[in-house]
Amino acid sequence: MLDDVSALLAAFGAGAFLSLLSVVNPPSTLPMYLALAQGMDERARKRMARLACIYCFYILVVSLFVGGVVLQMFGVSYGALRVAGGIVVGILGHGLMYDRGPIRAPDKQEHPPANPTFFPLAMPGITGPGTIAVVIGISTEIRELGTWSAQVMAYAVTVAAMVGVCVIEWLLLRHAPRVSDRLGPVGIEVMTRLSGFLLICVGVQFVASGIRTLVQGG
Repeated sequence: MLDDVSALLAAFGAGAFLSLLSVVNPPSTLPMYLALAQGMDERARKRMARLACIYCFYILVVSLFVGGVVLQMFGVSYGALRVAGGIVVGILGHGLMYDRGPIRAPDKQEHPPANPTFFPLAMPGITGPGTIAVVIGISTEIRELGTWSAQVMAYAVTVAAMVGVCVIEWLLLRHAPRVSDRLGPVGIEVMTRLSGFLLICVGVQFVASGIRTLVQGG
């Protein structure tokens, strides 16, 4: 029993936390946040950071509990979903490693969004397609667990991992000016490249898991 609990904690607790932390890549969101918060007082900046992370948590939870169900309505199997999600995550990781720099804020000449805290900061700045793909992929693995109690425990530790990632993101945004100065452009770039490599690994794992499920008839 203890071995089963430990395996669940490792797979869906630590695994979800590291995967989400890599795809969210909190340091890469600092430039966008600082650009959007330009001209705000400290209270408004902290409020934006708090609301953005709350929005992110809502997006993650909805993706976990509803995303897989919605795709099932369209007849998408768990195996196909994992393969597709792995490809999306792998492409995102490749972009972080080689092509794309930190996400920037919209051009000042463009029409400003009505709620910049949600769009573009919370989505897609912090939680984009790659994040949602990771979460839905995790949800398919949870649904294939053998017992109801195991599924409940897996959902619980996955939500706890989401809370942890959102708290880290909130702390970074709350202290964004100091963190940005400490890391500098080089530090943020190093973190982005490392996150890209980890995302490629996560994507490959999702693809391998999806192919295995498809071969077994899922």
